[in-house]
Amino acid sequence: MIRKTTVTGSPAPAVSLPPLSLVLGGARSGKSRLAERLVTATGRARWYLATAEAWDEEMSRRIAQHRTDRGADWVTVEAPRDLSPVLASVPEGAVLLLDCATLWLTNVILAEAEVETETDRLLAALHGCAAPVVVVSNEVGWGIVPENALARRFRDEQGRLNQRLAAAAGLVVGVMAGLPMVLKGHLPEGMP
Repeated sequence: MIRKTTVTGSPAPAVSLPPLSLVLGGARSGKSRLAERLVTATGRARWYLATAEAWDEEMSRRIAQHRTDRGADWVTVEAPRDLSPVLASVPEGAVLLLDCATLWLTNVILAEAEVETETDRLLAALHGCAAPVVVVSNEVGWGIVPENALARRFRDEQGRLNQRLAAAAGLVVGVMAGLPMVLKGHLPEGMP
């Protein structure tokens, strides 16, 4: 579903982003907030590609809170799994925030799709996008080894996906306790 709104407000000095940026972190680390600030700092029309699905009331509340936090001046597209058409439709003068690769991977695994094939398609679509893209993804490999096979598979696939995204990205930032740690590239000047 696409929700289009108008970008308002006076333009701030624009920053430049590489074609692909990756923002990683744990739950509630501040990764989405940093990604939103990066996108906003470009001064371009802002697109938000949401991969979450509202499976229950708690998830519906989370999604609503994210929308409220972002504000109304984003073009929001909801696509839980097939991201290629959305990435192909983003205009050159815009910037896209994909939030998040972790939920996208969850959707791929639950659909019993071939993860490597779907990841290849995603990376090709990211490469072909006319606008810069900032991808948010979770770092899930720092915890204990999960006790069940599905959780272990997910953890491993998430680590592989993050590695492939990081290899393709010009900017990779890890976020911990709200603090960015640049792993690759450089944060635009003036960004905390």
